[in-house]
Amino acid sequence: MNKEKIPTLSQMFRFQWEEAQNSHVILYPEGMVKLSGSAGEIMKQVDGKATVSTIIQTLSDLYDGADVGDDVIAFLSEAESNGWI
Repeated sequence: MNKEKIPTLSQMFRFQWEEAQNSHVILYPEGMVKLSGSAGEIMKQVDGKATVSTIIQTLSDLYDGADVGDDVIAFLSEAESNGWI
């Protein structure tokens, strides 16, 4: 996952908070993927404008300077493999 890439949610999927699941989810015609809290925080940053580098910096700032780069890249790579982005 290139840090200058700008991830965008695929049109086949919808990202939203699901009260019944008490978590963020990715919806698609055949079902739903329940996301962990950290995965939901990453997906909240996927707006079609922010680069991977910007997403990493935003989340690092949100978590008091934590080194989140590898985790963000790993999740976004998996999301890309799943076709979500």
